[in-house]
Amino acid sequence: MKNPRKNLEPSTMDRRLFLRGAATAGLSVFASGAFAQPVINDVLAAPRRGNWNDQFDARAAGAQKVATTQPIMSPATVSYVQTAIGTYSNIAAQGGWPQVPGNAKLRLGAVDPAVSILRRRLMISGDLPESAGLSNSYDTYVDAAVKRFQSRHGLPADGVMGQFTYAAMNVGADVRLGQLQTNLQRVGELANITDPRFVMVNIPAAQIEAVENGRVMQRHTAVVGKIDRQTPLLVSKIHEVILNPYWTAPKSIIEKDIIPLMRKDPTYLTRNKIRLYDGQGQEVAPETVDWNTNDAVKLMFRQDPGKINAMSSTKINFHNAHAVYMHDTPQKTLFNNLMRFDSSGCVRVQNVRDLDVWLLKNTSGWDRQTIEATIKAGVNTPIQLADPVPVHFIYVSAWSTGDGVVHFRDDIYQRDGAAELALGTEI
Repeated sequence: MKNPRKNLEPSTMDRRLFLRGAATAGLSVFASGAFAQPVINDVLAAPRRGNWNDQFDARAAGAQKVATTQPIMSPATVSYVQTAIGTYSNIAAQGGWPQVPGNAKLRLGAVDPAVSILRRRLMISGDLPESAGLSNSYDTYVDAAVKRFQSRHGLPADGVMGQFTYAAMNVGADVRLGQLQTNLQRVGELANITDPRFVMVNIPAAQIEAVENGRVMQRHTAVVGKIDRQTPLLVSKIHEVILNPYWTAPKSIIEKDIIPLMRKDPTYLTRNKIRLYDGQGQEVAPETVDWNTNDAVKLMFRQDPGKINAMSSTKINFHNAHAVYMHDTPQKTLFNNLMRFDSSGCVRVQNVRDLDVWLLKNTSGWDRQTIEATIKAGVNTPIQLADPVPVHFIYVSAWSTGDGVVHFRDDIYQRDGAAELALGTEI
């Protein structure tokens, strides 16, 4: 299937030219590493910054301030990203922000000269009010501002200046501006969605939105494809939810994972309740297979339903040329990982049963109680949706939701044209 968004990506040369031009503009006011206070004041006083300072509350600011019901796929997002581009253009033209020295794991209560630089950095990006001052103390204002920064960069909002927070914070303003411009084109192509209900999987954010009547009804943390087994961009319709699914291993996993495992541990298939079948549907005993060859790829590897099944309670099907789907997982701890790029291309969904209920709300006889009872029974149960729900797998690494919050994510598949943005592949 042709990628419907392949022609939307700007060329690497265009991005390089843009970054070079933006950097040159920044050098006129930000030379030799010195960051003059008048420059900071100019940036802080810029009209495009809005009135975030007036709304700041150190006790309340943090991850909850970043959450919104505004979906990424909406006409409003285009306008919000354009506004963010104006803000970041102004910041870049004024010299950007200072690099924060990453030689200390700063946290609440710390006193360090680097905190003063950190305060400047957070003020310029709108995460800390100017009234907080430029002291060396890591107080509750700085703690709240760092949590806000972390939340809008997809990082754990713990208020601690660790490795990934330093890396995200020290990406230049000109590079972030270029990232916004790259993604403006993407969100523009996604804006004309007329479906009242749809599911969106944003790959760089490893996040899912279930949208209804222009509002995000559910958000789910996801695990998406590894760098070498990428989750594809696609548009389709969810037509089926299978409770207690069988899992049939794709050829790539048989070759790259299962055969090497069987060479090391001949009991692997039996322990994981995976059965082998030949082309006639006859079950094949694992001990009759020569695992020192790749002949096993000719067989079907099917795992019985159950808690250890690779898809656990749920498989969500939609037609596509990549043989990918969404599903539950027995490995719930994966959702706690910072870098959730660990699948072979399919999408694992945290709290998938909530999504099941939402998808099946218009399908008679399938309320939450019935869904839970069916899963508990352990019987393979395919359910056809009465109203198929559109699903979009997208790649948006920078966006704004119109509440003064600009979001950035790592360019994990390196599609934004700037190496500095692929932080997860560098650290």
